[in-house]
Amino acid sequence: MINLILYLKHMVFEQYRASLKRWQIKWNTPFDLHKHWREMANFKGLSKQACQRLEWIIYYQTRAEKNVALTCRHFGIRSRKTFYKWLHRFDEVNLRTLEERDRAPVHKRQSEITPSEEQRIIKIRREHLRWGKEKLVIVFQKTFATKISAWKIQKTIEKYNLYYHPVKTERLRKKRARAQKKKKITELKAMPLLGFTLHLDTIVIYWNGLKRYVLTAIDHFTKVAFARMYTSPSSYSAADFLYRLNYLLDNKIVNIHTDNGSEFAKNFSQAIEDLNLQHYFSRNKTPKDNAVNERFNRTLQEEFIQMGNFTPNTNIFNKNLSEWLIEYNFARPHLSLDKLPPIEYAQKYHQLFPMYPSHTLS
Repeated sequence: MINLILYLKHMVFEQYRASLKRWQIKWNTPFDLHKHWREMANFKGLSKQACQRLEWIIYYQTRAEKNVALTCRHFGIRSRKTFYKWLHRFDEVNLRTLEERDRAPVHKRQSEITPSEEQRIIKIRREHLRWGKEKLVIVFQKTFATKISAWKIQKTIEKYNLYYHPVKTERLRKKRARAQKKKKITELKAMPLLGFTLHLDTIVIYWNGLKRYVLTAIDHFTKVAFARMYTSPSSYSAADFLYRLNYLLDNKIVNIHTDNGSEFAKNFSQAIEDLNLQHYFSRNKTPKDNAVNERFNRTLQEEFIQMGNFTPNTNIFNKNLSEWLIEYNFARPHLSLDKLPPIEYAQKYHQLFPMYPSHTLS
């Protein structure tokens, strides 16, 4: 059977080659095979990745003179094995062979729980709501003199919501689902637009047994910064900070980036939804994901807090902090901003990089 398939593929390939040769003889024109491949890839609507793999093979056959190492270096392919995989899979008659194949299993596991097993599981589960599935396996075998897997018991419990605290369990399940859907900052492609990405963080200050929390924010492109001190690290404080920040930037914020701290949840998440913003998170234990804000935190501590400006009184502290922020944003030169203050830099490039278009906020 395999030999027959290979034979048929060989015949199709030979017919394809013969048709190209006849075309060349008829029109007395050299046939550009690689140009033909590119046109066919465009006509068939191949993905960007498949077109890139096609360029690998064209470069390998032309400029690299079938040198795999040279091809891999040119395109930054980490492993020759990767190139060989696509080279062997490549079929010039069917360019779709360069597309990724579906990795889902052909035969998926089907539920094997019979109605009688389901009723028996429900019965013993209601009698022992606090017991785990492994214990219920033993009870099931002793009661009904038949074996059953812990997987069947777990699936039946989930199906009929047979928990001691069903509301609490459902809340926990939703919390885990939300955690899995968090968008990481590495997924966001930075754009040189004022308000496109705002990085937020929290500075904790210890003073004579007291704690104070300074929430900070900085624009990724212009380095326009804002900060405010609170007595509590609650999500309510973070939401208040976000509303103030949005007001100062005239509703021009598009994306917010924070770490995974509890202050950036609940009320803060609600504020994100109210303002129609996108929320991106740092990876766990990866402070370099928020390097821009970390540097601003250091500047704030060195040039303001450590210069004798700290007081536990939030009203006095925030008043003095506002004056320092005005100097930081309007007067302090930044070497990374052509030696201009953030506001002046933003104004200089306002025509070149206008505020983010409203139609992209959807």
